[in-house]
Amino acid sequence: MAKSNKRKARKNISKAVAHVKATFNNTIVTITAPNGDTLAWGSSGAMGFKGTRKSTPFAAQRAADRAAAEAKRHGVKEIEVRVKGTGSGRESSIRALSNAGLKIVQIEDKTPLPHNGCRAKKRRRT
Repeated sequence: MAKSNKRKARKNISKAVAHVKATFNNTIVTITAPNGDTLAWGSSGAMGFKGTRKSTPFAAQRAADRAAAEAKRHGVKEIEVRVKGTGSGRESSIRALSNAGLKIVQIEDKTPLPHNGCRAKKRRRT
């Protein structure tokens, strides 16, 4: 199968939403339009980090830089940041989005917290 050489059409969207999912193993940054259509994304694993280096703040920063650069090509200037998870890449990815030249309008924590729902997994022995 031949690879198509179609270029992505530039979408003129000035406001967007950045979803940061920071787990203990990886950090995924997805920048979407307000209606939910994905404009750009980046993850620590996609940036070439493997194993324990994927969960570092530096890897999260690189992932956020890539997503921000791609989103700026679509005309994004302002973003709302929604953070989910407790990984080490939470703060560094937000800082990287800000340093990339995007104006952060709002930061929201969407980490799911149980209201005593399902039984937790057995604790890990050390």
